[in-house]
Amino acid sequence: MVPIDTVYQRVLALANKEQRGYVTPLEFNLLANQAQMQIFEQYFYDLDQAKRTDSEENSLSDMEELIKNKLSGFLSIQNIAGGVFPINYRIGKIFVGNQEARKIDQIEYTNITNSQFHALGLQNLAVYVDSTVAGQDIIPYGGAAKCEVISKPNKVEWGYDVIQEKALYHAGRSTNFQLHDAEETELVYKILALAGIVINKVGLAQTASGLDQTQIVQEKQ
Repeated sequence: MVPIDTVYQRVLALANKEQRGYVTPLEFNLLANQAQMQIFEQYFYDLDQAKRTDSEENSLSDMEELIKNKLSGFLSIQNIAGGVFPINYRIGKIFVGNQEARKIDQIEYTNITNSQFHALGLQNLAVYVDSTVAGQDIIPYGGAAKCEVISKPNKVEWGYDVIQEKALYHAGRSTNFQLHDAEETELVYKILALAGIVINKVGLAQTASGLDQTQIVQEKQ
């Protein structure tokens, strides 16, 4: 989890440093959600690239594990009711009974259905297929089935009260980023870029250090 107020304060500090004006809470909330989804979508691209590349290299193997770790907070296991998959952002592994199911095409599905073995009881056959009727994957032979579901991150919001014409942070009305806490700097970078403020990541690190020192001083006071 990344605290939304921390990200907003860093964005404001950098925008002020670059003399690019004030990023309003409304603008920030809009850009913050865009940035979160961009980072979230990138996970799947990077994961696919890591799997395509020779996994003998430790760095690539580590990268795959890192991405899976970042996605773990969005992963849940759901029952597949009536053989029809739940409608979610992405579906991971599918299990029929204790077996991981494999996807088959319509031709293989037809061949299995028409085969002499079909009458022997295929309720636990660990396969799934595209349904031209349902428009989504289904478990054609029923059985106790579950699937990994990856849900989109929740919408974030920097909540506030307006006091003397100034927006003051309200934790009770705020929703933090669901992303891994390692994404804090990337979020700041992307939000600034979406706002049209281009800054190198060295500048981000320097500003973060300055904000940390300011926070320490305030806490001591």
